[in-house]
Amino acid sequence: MHSSELEVTPYAALAFAIFAASTSAILVRWSHAPSSVAALYRVVFTTALVAPVALSRHRDEFSRLARRDIGFAVVAGVALAVHFAAWFESLNHTSVAASVTLVQTQPLFVALGAGLVLGERVSRETVVGLAIAIVGAAAMSLGDAGEAPLSDATMYGNGLAILGAVTVAGYVLAGRSIRQRVSLFPYVTVVYTACAVTLFALVGAQGHAFVAYSAREWLLFLGMAIGPGVFGHTVVNWVLEYLESVVVSVAWLGEPVGATVLALALLTEVPDLITVVGGLVVLAGIYVTTIERERRREPTPG
Repeated sequence: MHSSELEVTPYAALAFAIFAASTSAILVRWSHAPSSVAALYRVVFTTALVAPVALSRHRDEFSRLARRDIGFAVVAGVALAVHFAAWFESLNHTSVAASVTLVQTQPLFVALGAGLVLGERVSRETVVGLAIAIVGAAAMSLGDAGEAPLSDATMYGNGLAILGAVTVAGYVLAGRSIRQRVSLFPYVTVVYTACAVTLFALVGAQGHAFVAYSAREWLLFLGMAIGPGVFGHTVVNWVLEYLESVVVSVAWLGEPVGATVLALALLTEVPDLITVVGGLVVLAGIYVTTIERERRREPTPG
């Protein structure tokens, strides 16, 4: 019975986590605060939720962190800050469907970065997956939820979403080796702190107010932290203890679908045909790339 529960519970948790992550774009759209401010407080509140766990259970580990690991964690945090700032802002200029799908192209940039920076071999199948996704991304940039195709605003928003994908790929690559030596909660606490400091500086440089927001906005900020932050990404990290990484990686492809459905239901935002077809092509390219990378990572039986 216990074994059966372990087989069912992680899948249910994964489905819940993907749904929680899918709400991020909707919460950002509902917020009237500047996108960098929304990103700042999502990270601040998420840090406030995970730091107590890190300090209570892993206090000694902080003192043992090597300077090199701290340095890479800070780099990861800065990259994550740029990701949030770019992606949140993209939602002001393009559709939820286009923004969320384009930002989910990050596995493609991880694959490229692993080949260029880490010296990992890029297989023919990976190149095929990259090519498929690039075609889909190009198609998605041609239309935006019934608005004028090729408008400057749409192209700018799509470009920001792709920048968000590139920077979150940098975040993944910077943290890959660190996570092999550092526990989850100490790692994310350092990363989120660096991310929050970077976003704080960005908000100040842009001249935005730090606290002059309504109760509704603060609830949305907290919702971004609890929903997509804790119940989304943190639950996925828990699920990885029980499910193969390829299952989790492919499941993430459900986030653009979930976000698009929520945008249709809650924002009455109907994606046009180009966006739908381009999104499906992007997801197909990510699927091919992810499956191939995970297949090469699996140990040979025996």
